Amino acid sequence: MKVISTPNAPAAIGPYSQAIEANGVLYISGQIPFDPKTMACVSDDVSEQTHQCLKNIQGILAEAGYTLENVVKCGIFIKDMNDFAKINEVYGEYFSQHKPARACVEVARLPRDVLIEIEATAMK
Repeated sequence: MKVISTPNAPAAIGPYSQAIEANGVLYISGQIPFDPKTMACVSDDVSEQTHQCLKNIQGILAEAGYTLENVVKCGIFIKDMNDFAKINEVYGEYFSQHKPARACVEVARLPRDVLIEIEATAMK
């Protein structure tokens, strides 16, 4: 088992790792739309927040030697299901040809009151 940590994604805001690699599988913790340099939310816009979550995932993937093509499953947690179409539009820019399995659920509240959080699992 290997702990993955990179300055190209926000530092953990609790007792967890950015990602753990075990037996050729990379488990990426939920990424919220924080800029890794400022540790502040990038915007109040759900599209911009979605971009930042996925950029953070890309940073962790790269640190561990993976790419978006290695992602096999994503979990998306959103504050408002009415934002589903906007989120899908951005998500499709990152996963156009390669489409991992996915779940998307509306939740009552997310850390730091962001609009979206995305977790991912990748395999080589």
